[in-house]
Amino acid sequence: MCLAIPGKIVAEELRNDLRIGRVQFGGIVREVSLDFLPEAEVDDYVMVHVGFAVSKVDAEEAERTYELLEEMGTLEGELSPA
Repeated sequence: MCLAIPGKIVAEELRNDLRIGRVQFGGIVREVSLDFLPEAEVDDYVMVHVGFAVSKVDAEEAERTYELLEEMGTLEGELSPA
């Protein structure tokens, strides 16, 4: 099952007319499409599903959700090393 996982946007760039963000999930950073969230900026927290940021969340909600997913053991399969 694929889950939406909260992460923090740490960098952003335009590549081939697509907004690509570097999003940090705990100690892991992945490239994510930001095109669905034109309002998302560096330092925002977003929910990411299959490589796309799909919604913004506040820092507290992101941290709470990440901790719950970690406790349930569901992050290992979702954030395995690239």
